[in-house]
Amino acid sequence: MTTIRRPRHRIAAAALAALIAAALPGCATGRDAIQTGKASYYARSFAGRRTASGERYDPRAFTAAHADLPLGTWVRVTRPSGGASVDVRINDRCACNSHIIDLSEAAARQLGMLRAGSVAVQLKVLRRPKH
Repeated sequence: MTTIRRPRHRIAAAALAALIAAALPGCATGRDAIQTGKASYYARSFAGRRTASGERYDPRAFTAAHADLPLGTWVRVTRPSGGASVDVRINDRCACNSHIIDLSEAAARQLGMLRAGSVAVQLKVLRRPKH
């Protein structure tokens, strides 16, 4: 008796790949890509220091640091619990070991996370820089 090998269904394979990609933490790569994880914010002592983009950190500006997104990218940061959101421009880099984004103090205030220090968030890419 011979065994008939059936080809894998492309749809099932694609669905599995999408499920795995969504479950893994990683960089938001597409225009509407969403990344989930923890956000923290810069300490006030960083005010005036140069960021990776060359500009000085301003706690009152709506800026953030991310490990991979191109400098100048605009992202919407949303707290899933409560729905507060803020739009920030990526102007710095972070090591981002235990979190996915470092926010300015103004952005953290808008998200209501100053006391907590870090909170769960979702990132959605709004606009990438034109080069």
